[in-house]
Amino acid sequence: MSKARKILLMGNPNVGKSIFFTELTGIYATSSNFVGTTVTFMEGRLTVGDVDYVLVDVPGTYSLKPTSEAETVASQFMQSGADAVICVLDASNLERNLHLALEIRQYGIPILYALNLMDVAKRHGVVVNAKLLEQELGGPVLETVAVKNRGIGEITTRLADILQRQTTAHEPPNCGKCASCASCRKTTDDIYDSAKTIARRVTTKSNATPGFLDRLGDSMMKPFPGLFIAFLVIAATIGVVVGGGEVLIEFIFEPLVDYVIVPFFRNFFTSFIPEGILLNILVGEFGIFVISFEWILALIFPFVLMFYVAFTFLEDTGFLPRISVLFDNIMRKLGVQGGSLIHMLMGYGCAVPAIIGSRAATSRKERIVITAAICFAVPCISQTGAMIALFAGFAWWMLPAMLGFSLLLFVAVTLVASKIVKGTVDPLIIEVPNLLIPNPKAYGRKLLTRMKHFLKDAEIPMMLAIIIAALLAESGLLAAIAGFAEPLVASWLGLPPDAVTALILGIVRREMSVAPLIQLDLTPLQAFVGGVVSLMYLPCVSVFAILAKEFKIKFALAISLATIVSALLVGGIINHIGLLFS
Repeated sequence: MSKARKILLMGNPNVGKSIFFTELTGIYATSSNFVGTTVTFMEGRLTVGDVDYVLVDVPGTYSLKPTSEAETVASQFMQSGADAVICVLDASNLERNLHLALEIRQYGIPILYALNLMDVAKRHGVVVNAKLLEQELGGPVLETVAVKNRGIGEITTRLADILQRQTTAHEPPNCGKCASCASCRKTTDDIYDSAKTIARRVTTKSNATPGFLDRLGDSMMKPFPGLFIAFLVIAATIGVVVGGGEVLIEFIFEPLVDYVIVPFFRNFFTSFIPEGILLNILVGEFGIFVISFEWILALIFPFVLMFYVAFTFLEDTGFLPRISVLFDNIMRKLGVQGGSLIHMLMGYGCAVPAIIGSRAATSRKERIVITAAICFAVPCISQTGAMIALFAGFAWWMLPAMLGFSLLLFVAVTLVASKIVKGTVDPLIIEVPNLLIPNPKAYGRKLLTRMKHFLKDAEIPMMLAIIIAALLAESGLLAAIAGFAEPLVASWLGLPPDAVTALILGIVRREMSVAPLIQLDLTPLQAFVGGVVSLMYLPCVSVFAILAKEFKIKFALAISLATIVSALLVGGIINHIGLLFS
């Protein structure tokens, strides 16, 4: 934590803090419509008057008496002290938000209250008297609608006013770390009563007729038509990702790579480098300046882009918490709560943020089960894009068959892990935010940031894998390894010897366990076996690193060994069953 002058940005999850942070600092923090997005914290520069401060986007929390890792971070920030706090309140759920606000007030730090989501409150027939709320809280209250940038411009001016007051920070009247001792329990009860009383005094409600979005949001959590809507949305998402990605490949990226980029580099290097190993490494069959564009740009990137177009939209609407509530009973039978579904869906983008996001889980058992399911059964979007390209030349049913296998594997791994791992799983407690139409500016900024992160995080490992492939091919090591691994690759898995490249490169990046297979002349059975092995295979270097960081090295090694063995075992079994029936 920075020792510079510090202002904390605090509030419940889903109140729009990250949008405030973005607008105030110019640094984009991921703003999502579900709990657990901001698990760690972000810092940015905020100038108030002529003084520079560090603005900290603190993880969303309901209380300063933590029940999860994210709430622990929030509590630690308050314990460390600050010059001021911007406390963001949800005007449509004021009583719940006031509980945190009153806890923060006990620390004696100057507070500016941002009364956000005023438009949603109005839609629900809720009117908040901001002037009266100021009197009750003893601090300035600013009405805002963050997604429309209303009121945010006044924040620095109001902050300057409260920072001029000489307020000495002090410790809260209780230990601030538990709710079990008598003094803490009394204080907690008093705060709840105060929050309820203040909310009743400052709000009035009318019998507003629920709008279309409100009725639709409620319907999504009922078995009917919730299940129908969920499957419709999932089908539409798959259609956008697969169809949109293929359109981008056919009309933009493939022609760009085949007729512009690769010819340019071939002409450039052949103009001054004679034929030989060096030229082959650069622009040969496995050339760095050929494969890097053919695999990354023309095969993988379009599907990644379309996935984030769809997934970011679903995040910002508030659909994901609703699908968690809808499937909670099913997920609980698998040994986890419905909220875990959010993190597993995040894994289809990338396993790393999904595993980090699982910190919001309330028990270690649930974290481990979520992580195991992601590593064994959830392909990242880059890997999925490579599989779509792999299956494109075969029957239409192969991709749905792979998705079905992934789902069965997901169920099996979750069931087994929940039986093996000791501990309990808490009941589902998840905030269901308002169903919203995403703000175009915030949506576009988030999408752009995610694509930048993908290119930054994935480009270097993928290029490293391609360099390894080029060196192995030109040095003759690939042929030697293929000969050594022939009993496993050819006899057991039924794949061509050259498929050993996929097993080697898959260690670096998960999609690289598929990409080399695209260039091979495979049968439908071989393609499916290759897809199965890739799906279950060793987590890539980035995933291994985050596993070691979050759960220690022994856990990372255990997951890696288990995935390798199970991938090769299941792949071989499917191959021999396929040969038997064929």
